[in-house]
Amino acid sequence: MKFPLYLPQINNPQNDGLSVLAADVGGTKTNIAKFVSENGKMILESEDTYATNNYLSLSEIFLDFIKKNSFEKPDRISIGAAGPVVDGICHTTNIIYKIDVRELKRDLGVDKVYLINDLEATSFGLAEVDDEFMKTIRQGNPSIGGHIAVLAPGTGLGEACLFWDGKYLRPMPSEGGHSEFAPRTEVEFELMKFLQKTYGEIIIWERLVSGPAIFKIYQFLRDVKGHEEPGWLTQKFEEEADKSAVVSHTAMRELNPTCVLAMEMFVDFMARRANNMVLNYKSTGGLVLGGGIPPRIYNFINKDKFEASFLKCDEMEPLLSEIPIYLNLNSKTGLYGAAYYGAFSEYKEKIKDNII
Repeated sequence: MKFPLYLPQINNPQNDGLSVLAADVGGTKTNIAKFVSENGKMILESEDTYATNNYLSLSEIFLDFIKKNSFEKPDRISIGAAGPVVDGICHTTNIIYKIDVRELKRDLGVDKVYLINDLEATSFGLAEVDDEFMKTIRQGNPSIGGHIAVLAPGTGLGEACLFWDGKYLRPMPSEGGHSEFAPRTEVEFELMKFLQKTYGEIIIWERLVSGPAIFKIYQFLRDVKGHEEPGWLTQKFEEEADKSAVVSHTAMRELNPTCVLAMEMFVDFMARRANNMVLNYKSTGGLVLGGGIPPRIYNFINKDKFEASFLKCDEMEPLLSEIPIYLNLNSKTGLYGAAYYGAFSEYKEKIKDNII
């Protein structure tokens, strides 16, 4: 599968041999790596993973990575961060510090520092995804082509669109995960009221389609709807920090019906959000599911219930039925995407707005 990303300098021989430090900064962890460009490809030479909020700044993480590996100063630094990027600065609710291009330039002594949204980076990373990492969830009609939607639940809910200009796909970031959720059924109204006790009046899609959402849905079923919790599962929750992972792992092995129902509800919400995105962007080129959650729950996504929820619509089911859906299993897509953007996106005659 080939995604023709808009990277105007990818065939420029002057961009060969560039050293790029790339980072994929999420609310839980930061993946960082050194790449070197070679014949329009990014070659990964070294990588590491850091707990994002164990540091006071992203500069600290870069400096530690450089020191541990005895690297020389790179030609470029490129970052995909989980949050909106405005004027070279990213503020996000899941990270305790802001990410500022000017501060990174000062702290690291590198002239060219790029900062883009993490889902924008993930979209650029599709240039690197091989067929073995891209599973087809539904065939649809891939010959139509057009815009592509990207939906990536992880610590938060990432969304993006790849705009098809007739020749290239141009990634566009989105903060659609923060748009407001609309319940359909009485049970969903109850769930919304339950979530409002924690999050306040406005319930956004991220509260239903993200890692933390899985355990919240389970809590609703247990505490509001009266589903019983066996003692062994209570003990498991007490022992494990990632309670959502306990729910999903238990459901995957069909060890508890409440966990299974929680995951079915989660997947239903994910399919509905995918439906929203495809209709919003008229993404006839397809939908790509990514992020940390979908690859781990493949057996729940690859079922008729997901497709039924995705297709449910008032008048647009014929359009939705043509949409191919893919599952990206490559966990390094965002990291590679940041590297590709840093090496190949810049016009020689023009400096982009997010390079300060």
